[in-house]
Amino acid sequence: MKTYAGDRTIDGLVVTVDGEPLDQRLDIRRFSETGYEWTYEGAQSRQLALAILVDHLGAGEEARALDLVEPFMRDVVANFDNTWEMTSEDVAAAIDASASA
Repeated sequence: MKTYAGDRTIDGLVVTVDGEPLDQRLDIRRFSETGYEWTYEGAQSRQLALAILVDHLGAGEEARALDLVEPFMRDVVANFDNTWEMTSEDVAAAIDASASA
C-alpha cells in the first residue's frame, strides 16, 4: 500500500509517495505552470490530483486518470489541510465514491 503525503515547509511545498518526490506528470497534461497546491479548486490542485491518480492507477491508465481529475480535485485535494496524508486505499475509496455520486 502506497502513502501519499503533502506538507508546507519553510522551503515550500513537499509532496511525496512512499517518502519519494511525487512526479507532477507534466508529460500527460500541464494544468499548472507553478507546481502543486491544495486546499482550493484550481490549476495547481488539479495538477496534484492528476499526479496522485496517475501514480495510483498505474501505467496505461492515463486517460482514466484525466477523466477522474475534476471530481478528485474537487472532493479530495481541495479539502486537504496544510499537512495531509492518504493511502492508496483512501485514493481507491475516493474514486469509488465519485463514481457512485
